[in-house]
Amino acid sequence: MARRPLVAGNWKMNGLAASIAQLKAVIAGAGALPKVELMVCPPATLIASFAVAARGTPVLIGGQDCHALASGAYTGDIAAEMLKDAGASAVIVGHSERRQYHHETDAEVRAKAQAARRAGLMPIVCVGETRPQREAGHALDVVATQLQGSLPDGAADFVVAYEPVWAIGTGLTPTPADVGEMHRSIRDHLVARYGAGGQAARILYGGSVNRKNAAELLAVENVDGALVGGASLEADDFLAIAGVYR
Repeated sequence: MARRPLVAGNWKMNGLAASIAQLKAVIAGAGALPKVELMVCPPATLIASFAVAARGTPVLIGGQDCHALASGAYTGDIAAEMLKDAGASAVIVGHSERRQYHHETDAEVRAKAQAARRAGLMPIVCVGETRPQREAGHALDVVATQLQGSLPDGAADFVVAYEPVWAIGTGLTPTPADVGEMHRSIRDHLVARYGAGGQAARILYGGSVNRKNAAELLAVENVDGALVGGASLEADDFLAIAGVYR
């Protein structure tokens, strides 16, 4: 089954108003990459202005997190409906930095994924093991447990992003064989749970993806694109990664 690749940039807590120049450079280069879907996920302060700049272009804008509820007395939180209203079309949920620093559980991630669906956003659900878990031989089981608890029931209207925690921002990456084994395991889980929908759902790889290793990592079977961190902050690097799909 053909799945259109997705390369999404997670800017994390980076970017000011002037950073829109990088988005405009991505937009300028997107036309030469019709085979791949491009998405930029800036901090919440930039979503509305980025969405205006990207309107009518192939580049999508996403959020980095959302609250499970549509409104309420939750100071500092952002509802999925607010992201949608600001012009986002997707939202990352369950990133390892949210799981680690904000102690988010699989159940909370699942509630956020359901909230994204409720608001008309595409959830990008992140899963991944720590280094001790991999070294102990538990990586597949850890990710399977996260998938079971974090993904919503019903339609497979989401993207899964596999990001080994130990590879995020470290410059370390698993071998293509390890990536292939994990993505095959994720695919098997999705098909068993969602049937044909699980075959159609995209699975991204993330964790120190850069212009030097992108071609090797994105060529692995069942890798349908990338969730890019630091390398997405510079348009040239981001476009070079997406350019694997020329």
